[in-house]
Amino acid sequence: MPQRKYAAMAQPRSSSRKTTTRGKATAPKPPALAVFAKIGQVLWGWAKGPTGQQLLAVALILFGLLTLVAISGKIESVNSGVLIRGWVRFLVFAFGWGAYPTAALIVGLGLLWLRHLVHRPMTWRWRPVLGFELSLIALLTLTATLITQRSWGLVESGRGGGLVGWAFYVLLNDALGALITGFVMVLVLLVGLALAFDVTKEDLRLFTQRLVEVVSALRVRQLPAAPGETTAQTSSSIAVSPVPRRQEAPKPATPAPAPAPEPVVPPLQSQAAPKAQPASTEPAPATPRDLALPPLTLLKEARRAGTDPEDIRRKSRIIEETLAQFGVPAQVTEVRPGPTVTQFGVAPGYISRGADGEEQRKVRVSQIASLSDDLALALAAKSLRIEAPVPGRAVVGIEVPNADISLVSLRSVLESENFRKCGKPLCFAVGLDVAGSAIVADLSAMPHLLVAGTTGSGKSVFVKALAASLMMHNSPDVLRLVAIDPKMVELSHLNGLPHLLGRAESDMENIIRALRWVAHEMDQRYKLFSATVARNLDDYNRKMARKGEATLPRIVVLIDELADLMMSTPEETERTLTRIAQMARATGIHLVVATQRPSTDVVTGLIKANFPARVSFATTSNVDSRVIIDTPGAESLLGRGDMLFLPPDASAPLRVQGCYISDHELDAIIHFWQKSAGATPAKPPWEALTEAKGPDSLRMDGQPEDADLLDRAVTLAKSHGRISTSGLQRQLRISYPRAARLMEEMERMGLVGPQESAGRKRNVILGGDDDI
Repeated sequence: MPQRKYAAMAQPRSSSRKTTTRGKATAPKPPALAVFAKIGQVLWGWAKGPTGQQLLAVALILFGLLTLVAISGKIESVNSGVLIRGWVRFLVFAFGWGAYPTAALIVGLGLLWLRHLVHRPMTWRWRPVLGFELSLIALLTLTATLITQRSWGLVESGRGGGLVGWAFYVLLNDALGALITGFVMVLVLLVGLALAFDVTKEDLRLFTQRLVEVVSALRVRQLPAAPGETTAQTSSSIAVSPVPRRQEAPKPATPAPAPAPEPVVPPLQSQAAPKAQPASTEPAPATPRDLALPPLTLLKEARRAGTDPEDIRRKSRIIEETLAQFGVPAQVTEVRPGPTVTQFGVAPGYISRGADGEEQRKVRVSQIASLSDDLALALAAKSLRIEAPVPGRAVVGIEVPNADISLVSLRSVLESENFRKCGKPLCFAVGLDVAGSAIVADLSAMPHLLVAGTTGSGKSVFVKALAASLMMHNSPDVLRLVAIDPKMVELSHLNGLPHLLGRAESDMENIIRALRWVAHEMDQRYKLFSATVARNLDDYNRKMARKGEATLPRIVVLIDELADLMMSTPEETERTLTRIAQMARATGIHLVVATQRPSTDVVTGLIKANFPARVSFATTSNVDSRVIIDTPGAESLLGRGDMLFLPPDASAPLRVQGCYISDHELDAIIHFWQKSAGATPAKPPWEALTEAKGPDSLRMDGQPEDADLLDRAVTLAKSHGRISTSGLQRQLRISYPRAARLMEEMERMGLVGPQESAGRKRNVILGGDDDI
C-alpha cells in the first residue's frame, strides 16, 4: 500500500518532465551545433578585435620560427610531434629545399602584420605577394634543372625543388628543352624580384642611364689622349650627370669709373656669368659644382595615434540615435578617420507621411546641419563642424574631434605619392585632410597665399613649414626668400640660410625698403622679358640657358604679420602689396602673407581680391572667418594646426591638419645648406637703393623718392606759419625719418627756417598763420 501511494503521488509530477527509457527525469539539452556556433561567434569577435589580431600575429611569428627550427632538425623533441612532423614532411615534399624560405616567409608575414597593427598602418598590395611567389617557383624549377634528375626518388628524398620544382621542370623540359627552360626561369625570377621590390620603369631607366655613364667614363679613361687635346676637352665628352649643377659666382672685376644710367641694383641672377671679352680667344666660365638636395632623414618621423574601432562604432550609434530622437532619420554610411578629427558620413533617410507609410519624403540637409549643437552635446565634443554636403560624396559630413590628436610631420607629406606627382619647383606640403590623405599645393599656381588666424593657432609654424618644403627641393640658385618678421621671433630662425636675401627684416624702415626693392625687381624683370621677347620667367630662363647666359631665380616673400605693417604705414603697404600681387606672377615673385587680426582694416578689399588662395586657422568669430574664406566654419576649428584651406580653383574650403616642423629640424636644414652652398651675404640688396642719393633712389612705384611727397609738404608748409617734423609726419602719414628728410630738403630750398632747438617748430617763410 505505501508503495502504490507513493507511486500515485509521483505520477502527476512525472508528466510535466521529459523522461528517459529508464524513467528518470532529465532537463532538455541545447543542440551541439548551436553551442559550437555560439563559441565560434565569440572567438570570431575576439579575433577581429585589436588585441586578438596582435596575438594572432605573434602566434604566426612563433609558428614560423617553430617550423624553421623543425625543418633544420636541431630540436628532436619538436620533430617528434605528430602535427609538426606532418607539417614539415608536407613542406619538404612540396618545396624541397624551398621549405626554408617558405618558413622564413611565414615569419616575415607575421612581423609585417604585427607592424601594421602596432607601429604604422600599411597598405597590403598584390605586387609583392605575386613577386615572391614567382621568384620561389623560378628558384625551385632552376634547382631541379641544375640537378637534372627526373626520378621520383629525388622528390621523396626531400632534395632539390620538391614536387613543385620537379613538376615544372618535367613539363617545361619536355616542351622547350633544358637550355630554354633555364632561360625562361631566369626571366621569371627577374620579373618576380622586380614585382617584389617595386622596381618601376623609371628606376630601370635611371639604372640604365647610370650604367651607360659609367661605361662611357671607363672607356674615356682607357682611350689615350691626343697630343693637342687638353684634359678639359677630353672630359667634355663624358655624359652630363642629371643632378642639377650650380655655377659659382666669379670674382667681381674692377668697377668702371663711368656712371651707369641703369638703376643701382641689377636684377637678381642665380648665375653671375660675365660676358666674354671680344679680345679673349677662350671663354673662362665659372667652375660648376653639384649641389645635392637635403635628405629627408633631416626631418623626424611622427608616430600617428591609432583609432579605436569600438569608439568609432559608439560615436556612430550616438549620431544615429540623436538624429532619430529629433525626428531626423539618418544612417552613418562611411567613416574617415584623420589625424585631428574623424568625419562621419551620414546619409539622410526618409520620413513617412500618413498611417500607411506609403508616401515618403527625404530628410533635408539643412535639418541635419541645424542639429550641430545637439550632436556636440550628445558626443561630449568641445566643437563640431558639419559639412553639408561633402564635395563629391552623397553624404553629410559630421567632423568629430579625436580623443588623441596625431602630430603631422613634414616628412610624412614630403614622402607621399601626391607630393611626388606634383613635380613643380614651388610645391609645398600643406598637411593631411580628414581622411589622412596628403594635401599638396603649388605656390606658382596660386600665385599668392593669405594666412590668418588667432594667436597660437599655427600660422607661424605653417609659414616655416612652407619655407622648409621649398628649401628641401630647391637650391639657392633657383629660389630666393625675403623674410619680413615684425614680431622679431619667428622668421629670425632663417638668418644664415643661403636662400635668404640679407636677413629677416623686423625694422619698419627696412621692411618698407625691402618691399620697394621687390617692386623694383619686378619692374626690372619685365624690362628683361621685353628685351628677350619672353612671356614669363620659365620662358626667359629657357632662352637664357639655351644661350649659356645667367638665369633668374624665383622669389618668395614671407610676411609673418601684416597687421603691424597696416598700422604703421597702411597706404604704402597696401599699395605695394597690391601692385606686387597684381603683376608679379609672370616674373616668378610670390607672396605669403600671414596675420593674426583678420579684420577689414587689415585684410582690405584690394588685398583680398589679389589673394585667391587662403588659409584660415582658428578664429574667434564667424565674422573673421567670413573675412578670410568668405564662409563661416573657422570659428569651430580646434587650433594647433587645424585649418581650412581654400585653393584658388576650389569652391569650398578643405579641412586640413597642418604640418609641424620643430626648430631643431629647421636648424638642421639651414646647417646643411650652409655647408653645401655657403652663408648668406651680410648686406641685403635693398640697402643699395637707400645709399644712393638723388634720382637713383627709388620708392615703391619705381619713381624718384619723395617727389610727390615733397610737393605735398611744400603746399602744407605754405599754408601754415610754423611747422614741425612730427606734424609733417602726422599730416602726410609717413615715417619720422622720411619727414625729417623732407624738412631738410625744404630748408635747402629756403621754404623753412633753421631748427632753433630739438623738438621745436620751425618758421615757414611766406607761410600762413596756423601752426602744425
